[in-house]
Amino acid sequence: MSSVSTSKRLATLTPRVRSLNQGVPSARSLLLTVLGEWVLPSGGEAWTSALIDAMAAMGVEAKTTRQAVARSAGSGLLVARRMGRRTRWGLTADATRLLTVGTERIYSFGCASPHWDGRWLLLITSVPEASRHLRYRVRTRLGWAGFAPIGPGDWLSPWVDREPEALAVLSELDLAGATRSFVGELGSIGDAATMVAEAWGLEQVEKEYEAFIEVHRSEGPTTPAEAFRAVTLLVHEWRHFPSADPGLPAELLPTGWNGRAAAQLFHTLHDRWAPEATAWWAERL
Repeated sequence: MSSVSTSKRLATLTPRVRSLNQGVPSARSLLLTVLGEWVLPSGGEAWTSALIDAMAAMGVEAKTTRQAVARSAGSGLLVARRMGRRTRWGLTADATRLLTVGTERIYSFGCASPHWDGRWLLLITSVPEASRHLRYRVRTRLGWAGFAPIGPGDWLSPWVDREPEALAVLSELDLAGATRSFVGELGSIGDAATMVAEAWGLEQVEKEYEAFIEVHRSEGPTTPAEAFRAVTLLVHEWRHFPSADPGLPAELLPTGWNGRAAAQLFHTLHDRWAPEATAWWAERL
């Protein structure tokens, strides 16, 4: 896929997908994708040169890559091991746990939804005024778990089995004691379809799926280096959807929901491009 033709097509697509594809995405964010997609399954370690080559394939300069690696080490994701003049970077235990969970979520996302029993899980939580900095973390973590805010401190999910995951998040943020959970069915007042569409912003998510499909249904890579770039950017873009799309039951989705087509395209292209990309990466280990 030509990067020039891709950029031209992206000029008319949604802001979220443009931010992932047009120009060079955030080096820290791209490095996280490289760590999860390539370093984690290949033993959890990589030479500095391998990370520089990987990031260069995405158009990131060596200096910027070194800065991203240093910052990741500073935040507890990487640890350096000197071997003569060379440095080998290893994932920390926290990074391994984070990336393992993230990888499982990315690759299982978009598969067929389990049966829904019609019940909802409602969380009512209160963030103390003195801890307003937690609100972003609550929104990010519960959003990743598929919850939508439906009011100040009110979070909704159609999957009641996600209560333990919500409890883990709230406990980690020291908010479990300020939270109550309720499980039940919707009453007859109000329209469920409207509530769902507004709570989860499904119209915008559909536009982002359309953009993803538009970008990736054209010609593919022709060399191993291009395959590595294509797979990495494919995963980097797909990482967004598990937090944007809550994986609602089929009964709650609009007719013709294109999330399924996007998921099928993601898995098809990944399977098609991965062998060459993996061989390119293996040469650098």
